[in-house]
Amino acid sequence: MVGSANLNVMIKTARMAGRALAKDFREVENLQVSMKGPGDFVSRADTNAEKIIREELMTARPTYGWLGEESDAVEGEDPTRRWIVDPLDGTTNFLHGMPHFAVSIALEHKGQIVAGVVYDPSKDELFFAEKGTGAWLNESRLRVSGRNRLIESVFATGLPFGGSPNLPDLLQDLARLLPATAGVRRWGAAALDLAYVAAGRYEGFWERGLNPWDIAAGLIIVREAGGLVEPIDPKGDIMDDGNILCANEAIFDQFAKIIRNT
Repeated sequence: MVGSANLNVMIKTARMAGRALAKDFREVENLQVSMKGPGDFVSRADTNAEKIIREELMTARPTYGWLGEESDAVEGEDPTRRWIVDPLDGTTNFLHGMPHFAVSIALEHKGQIVAGVVYDPSKDELFFAEKGTGAWLNESRLRVSGRNRLIESVFATGLPFGGSPNLPDLLQDLARLLPATAGVRRWGAAALDLAYVAAGRYEGFWERGLNPWDIAAGLIIVREAGGLVEPIDPKGDIMDDGNILCANEAIFDQFAKIIRNT
C-alpha cells in the first residue's frame, strides 16, 4: 500500500523508535527506572523513544503541534494539525520483560484523527491506517472479526491498578460480560488492544480513563478496518474522557448494552 507523505513519515519514525526500544528491551534489567505514579513507570527507553519520534516528526513537519506522553504539549504554527504520540505503550510489560508493547503515532487534523500507526517491535507487526484508505498489518489488509455471537467472542480491557477509581465499574462490567462471552483478555497495551480488534483477534475492547495518546492511533485503525467505536457514555467524548468501547458491527449493540448496563 502506498500512503501519503505524512503516513510514510509516521511509519518510518515508528520503526526507528521501535528499533531503539527493541535494543533496550534486550537490556531491560539494566534500565534506569523511576516512579512516575502508582503502577506507572517511566524508563530511559521510554523518554529516548519519544525524543527520536519528536525529532523526526517535528523536523519533517515543523509547523504541526505535538501531544506526547513524556513531554510538554506544543501549539504548532498550524493550529489545525498535531501529532499525538505514545512512545512506549505497555511500559509495565516492557519493564517486566514481557514482549508486548508498542509505539503509537497519530495525526490529528481539525479535531479528527486522520492517520495512525501502531508498531509492535517484538513481533515486527506494523498496524496502520489513513482516513478513507483502509487499515493494514504490514502488507495485509485488515478487517474486523466476522463473529456475530457473544458466546463465541473474545474481548479485551485494561485492569485498573492500585487506587484507580475505575475498579468498581470494571468489576461490574466483568460480572455482566464474562458469563455471556468466550472470555476477556488483559494484555496491558491499549494501542495493541485496538489494533487487535482491527485485525479480528478480539471482537471488541473497552476501557475507562485512557489518555489521548493511548487510543488516538488505534481509533482510526479500528474504524478503517470496519469496526465501530463510541464513547462508553453516548454523550461523552472519547478523546476528552478516555472512556471507549469498540467492536465489530455484528455484536456492537449487544456488547455496548452490557457495558453501558442499559
